[in-house]
Amino acid sequence: MRLPTLTEIKIRLERAALAFDAWVNASLYDSGQSTGNAYERFQRVMSRFAVRGWKRVALDLTSEGVTIGTGGAVLMLALAQPAFQLTSENWLKQQDLAVTFLDRYGTEVGRRGIKHDDSLKLDDFPDIMIKALVSTEDRRFYEHWGIDPIGTLRALVNNSKGGGGTQGGSSITQQLAKNLFLTNERSLERKVNEAFLALWLESHLTKNEILKLYLDRAYMGGGTFGAVAAADYYFGKPLKDISLAEAAMLAGLFKAPTKYAPHVNLPAARARAADVLHNMVEAGFVTEGQIQTALRNPATPVTRTRDITADYYLDWAFGEIKGMADAGKLRNDRVLTVKTPLDLAIQKRADEVVADILRKSGDAYDVDEAAMVILDPDGALRAMVGGADYGESQFNRATDALRQPGSSFKPYVYSAALASGLFKPDTAVVDSPVCIGNWCPQNYGRSYAGRVPMWLAVAKSINTIPIKISIALGKAMGISHEARAAKAGRAKITELAHKMGITSNLIDTVSMPIGSDEVTVIDQAAGYAVFANGGFRAKPYAAIEVKNSSGDVIYRHADEPPDRVLSPQVVADMNFMLNKVVEEGTGKRAQLEGVKVAGKSGTTNAYRDAWFVGYTGNYVGAVWFGNDDHTSTNKLTGGSLPAQTWHDVMEPAHRGIEIKGLPGLKESPRAAQQQASGGPTAPIDPNASAYGKLSRRSFEVISGLNGLFRTVERSPGSPSDARSGAGDAPKTGRKPGDRAVATPSGPLREVAEGGRPVGGFTEVR
Repeated sequence: MRLPTLTEIKIRLERAALAFDAWVNASLYDSGQSTGNAYERFQRVMSRFAVRGWKRVALDLTSEGVTIGTGGAVLMLALAQPAFQLTSENWLKQQDLAVTFLDRYGTEVGRRGIKHDDSLKLDDFPDIMIKALVSTEDRRFYEHWGIDPIGTLRALVNNSKGGGGTQGGSSITQQLAKNLFLTNERSLERKVNEAFLALWLESHLTKNEILKLYLDRAYMGGGTFGAVAAADYYFGKPLKDISLAEAAMLAGLFKAPTKYAPHVNLPAARARAADVLHNMVEAGFVTEGQIQTALRNPATPVTRTRDITADYYLDWAFGEIKGMADAGKLRNDRVLTVKTPLDLAIQKRADEVVADILRKSGDAYDVDEAAMVILDPDGALRAMVGGADYGESQFNRATDALRQPGSSFKPYVYSAALASGLFKPDTAVVDSPVCIGNWCPQNYGRSYAGRVPMWLAVAKSINTIPIKISIALGKAMGISHEARAAKAGRAKITELAHKMGITSNLIDTVSMPIGSDEVTVIDQAAGYAVFANGGFRAKPYAAIEVKNSSGDVIYRHADEPPDRVLSPQVVADMNFMLNKVVEEGTGKRAQLEGVKVAGKSGTTNAYRDAWFVGYTGNYVGAVWFGNDDHTSTNKLTGGSLPAQTWHDVMEPAHRGIEIKGLPGLKESPRAAQQQASGGPTAPIDPNASAYGKLSRRSFEVISGLNGLFRTVERSPGSPSDARSGAGDAPKTGRKPGDRAVATPSGPLREVAEGGRPVGGFTEVR
């Protein structure tokens, strides 16, 4: 067979290529013709649906509306997710615990949980009470679907007219949603969640069920929750027996229970009741003639003093009890009696001092809020102030608000320094410029002290030294690079701070050693308690023992030795240095005559937060002042109002008790005097304790002896039952990690000072 030549192969390839090209062209032509014919057929079919004129406009608008509506629905669903996550299938049963709280002496101080007296059915509520509430709080309650646009618009119009009063736009359902799931923070996020939760409540409950829950769970001042308990507390009678004037006064409490509480401000309560009566007339529930008797004879409450309610304390304690119940520590018992370490004398003093200082100095310093926690050195919670006014806001700034601690964080740094063995209190440190990258901390006076002993650096709150310590801790680990050494040193500081009691997440930033991270007031008290008790972890607790409904003790606070965090030598050295802060440094206002006091002040960038955390051998106290919206104060420092508050609360608290020394320090003059005389010599302030001239320790001993021989049973009609029968606090709905307006957020702002960039956090003493 003859093989084809190259010429023949070339000719064959050219013919094949021409054939393929012809096939492609033909296929494309046929496809185009088919597509064109199909499109013509489609046009003929669609032409039958073509519209013009107004029909075309309507169709286009409808199409755009569907598109925008679909996008809006997706957006609304995304916004609703945080709100719906606060609910669960058993949300209405979450407070099935019934807890009665006793103070450290066995006196009932309040209740929380389902025993807020919801025994009265809605049908048994007096008609005038319901009409007074609806006419004032939500006139269209039975007509709207949880959110009342008409009522909101009416409130906006009325408020724009002025006249000295304002109307709220929230429906009763929205207010119930806030009480059950949210806090009182004023933020757009809270209002959005409130709106979605109101819709959710309306879809799950009837109108009467919503109204009943609101009547039972709203805070009404004086430590009472719900209309039934409020009627008993303010008027000493069952709710079903109240008059029209009394119903109007009770209805006026729902929006501002502290402002209009009749035992606090009777003229304001009566003026508010008159407004409620006129609202009932406008709503058509009563006539003008029917309210005349109530206007001429306004309600008169029973005589009551402003009782110590310790609501912030009890709210936190109830949360702790719920946590213990969820963990199975309380068996399956749901009706409980809890003995707490609460000291009403100290609690009363703390409430009064905080309120008095804010009233006298709040305007001058542009500060609106404060919080305080007082612990025994072992962590027992003696007193708690969670804000300026519980009636205005149940948000607990002592336990839930994360704030920058400033220099009050530095003791954790110095503890890590001492624990490393690299430093002693008299070790010479150099206060000079230091930078990590382009961040250079500044001292309060924008000057440097040069070579000083470390205890003086603590007392004068020098900023550069903690940064240098973080670098030295890292270099001791063999890291030569300065920035990486500082990072490793900060890791050791963070680890120790968590061991000592800080529970919040400490973010690793270069300014962390001088207090740029965020902590809570109660964590600061717990951390400093380690110094007061000799070096042991002191977890705050509010339950000494828990009894079930049969009186059996089902839980007792463990007497097991806690974990040691710091060595006795480190504790002694820290007590020496922090005592110098009070005696010679920034905490001089906290000095107590004849008592050794140690502590540390702290003030943050732009004067947003002011702290003093101090302790003696007897008590540990953490104080914070600031604003919920995180605005700056008028140059308020930790050594001013916070230290003064600490002193004014602790000074009477140390009268008439055995003064204990601080580990590693010489005895205080008063302790030495007591030891020589055989007991406490200072007189007890009669206003500091409700137990006459006995010291608190003496009363505890006597109470314990009495408890061996008799059991005190409270009659159902006793005054304290009337005070605390409605103990269900509003839920905050706050989860770990949530932020309120009281919590700072965002990156640290960088500012330029002296022509060079410095870190946005400049600690101020």
